[in-house]
Amino acid sequence: MKILSVSDEECPALWDYYQPGRLKEYDLILSCGDLSSQYLSFLVTMARCPVLYVHGNHDGSYDQKPPEGCDCIDDHIVLYNGIRILGLGGCRKYHPGPHQYTEQQMRHRIARLRWQLWRLGGVDIVVTHAAPEGLGDTDDPAHWGFAALRELLDQYHPQYLIHGHVHMSYGHDIPRELQYNGTRIINACQRYAFEIPDQAVKPKHLGQVIYKTRQDKSSHT
Repeated sequence: MKILSVSDEECPALWDYYQPGRLKEYDLILSCGDLSSQYLSFLVTMARCPVLYVHGNHDGSYDQKPPEGCDCIDDHIVLYNGIRILGLGGCRKYHPGPHQYTEQQMRHRIARLRWQLWRLGGVDIVVTHAAPEGLGDTDDPAHWGFAALRELLDQYHPQYLIHGHVHMSYGHDIPRELQYNGTRIINACQRYAFEIPDQAVKPKHLGQVIYKTRQDKSSHT
């Protein structure tokens, strides 16, 4: 399965200068936040594959105008072609505004998902807006990552964690990829593509999660 991850900056080649067929190779698009709802709606229309997203700290307008045809996975685990995907949007709270969390609040969000994580036997891809603490974040209050996300990696060892929030233009030393205890951490700023094999899922695992397929983007519980 080929996945396109996007975040923070709209890609001109995928919007202003889009050419037909440019997205046909992708089986799934994951948005890590801080993108216009019109952009995500355009991607899902042109790609004709699901677009799953989490909120960034600048996505307050989604409350009035959410991305049409896309699915929010904040605080959910979804299955797509057998891949277990967990969404945890938002960043550290640094001023008043939506989709910002204290460290304690992020730990609470993760704790509420532990039953589903246990039932599924873990997770393959974690989609976040903020980076884990010390793994692709920065030292300033707005872009400091969550220790709770690092603890999540330590416990469940997902294959991937995809995040945004830290723009590649913030410095020459901003990493696009990191490896941490078997997890590949990707900064999806603007766009980044990767591949992951489809996996078989036992029917008993489908009881507590949303299940999605390429043909049917409706949700089932």
